[in-house]
Amino acid sequence: MRSRLIITALTAFVAGTIGTVSLAFGQADDPIAKVKAALPDEAYVKPEKHRTLLVFTLCRGFRHTVIPLGAEALQLLGEKTGAYSAVASDDIALFEPDGLARFDAVCLLNTTGELFLPPDFKDLARAEKTAAQERDAGLKKSFLDYLRHGKGLVGIHAATDCFYEWPDFGVLMGGYFDGHPWNEEVTLKLDEPDHPLNGMFDGQPLVVADEIYQFKAPYSRDRLRVLLSLDTSRTDMNKKGIKRTDGDFAVSWVHTVGQGRVFYCSLGHRDDIFWSPKVLRHYLAGIQFALGDLPAPSAPVGATTQPTSAPATSHGRGAGR
Repeated sequence: MRSRLIITALTAFVAGTIGTVSLAFGQADDPIAKVKAALPDEAYVKPEKHRTLLVFTLCRGFRHTVIPLGAEALQLLGEKTGAYSAVASDDIALFEPDGLARFDAVCLLNTTGELFLPPDFKDLARAEKTAAQERDAGLKKSFLDYLRHGKGLVGIHAATDCFYEWPDFGVLMGGYFDGHPWNEEVTLKLDEPDHPLNGMFDGQPLVVADEIYQFKAPYSRDRLRVLLSLDTSRTDMNKKGIKRTDGDFAVSWVHTVGQGRVFYCSLGHRDDIFWSPKVLRHYLAGIQFALGDLPAPSAPVGATTQPTSAPATSHGRGAGR
């Protein structure tokens, strides 16, 4: 296809119309143009008031190259639909109480590591280390208070690869990253086809190519309402690194923390995820749920009708990917 475009461009140059063909070529290769073409036209519900979303992109561990594209896509998603305005940042000062007060929800976009500690924490002098720990504790308390009092949290892909030294965060997000056996085309099943956050799939499985995570404790369907999960009957289950023995590989879920709302989706490793119309609509529904504008069931379905999670394991540092 690319060679045909080049040949066409050369032909057009001879004909004196190179400008038009170059524009078409640029659009075909422009990821932002692809995102814009995939965006939904409107929000699922009209916001009760103007909403502002913090798209937080800081990494203290592995950094995904898709982050800039993802941040732009989330900003464009809110702008076009009118669901929210987005501010992208990697400044931890925004997690001070006054900073968080500006936002209706926080989206952790492929964030990794101990976000509130400086990257050179281990090398700091004792006094500096103590000061850093005190700030870390203060920001964590501020973030928890913010959520418990009615705000929202959205996690995309590596957002579960954060804060391994902060057990409350595992409960907050719903689980911790525990490897990614698959990075290929897979089929995802709808655990609840009629759920408002699954309406964009029209009751049909989602076939998608991306890096698929597995999760460890405190992940449990006893605490989460799972929306999408890996269809193991249509997946290569002989991959190295598969640790779960219960066949439960959730991909997206919702739950509540106090009065706050949480939406997580593990899709978001590859660039083309951010120009998938159905995934963008799933993100939008989840974001509007977290913002408090889209009502949706969030109570756990429970182990009686869904697989249960594997036994709890100790928290360890992940190597996000």
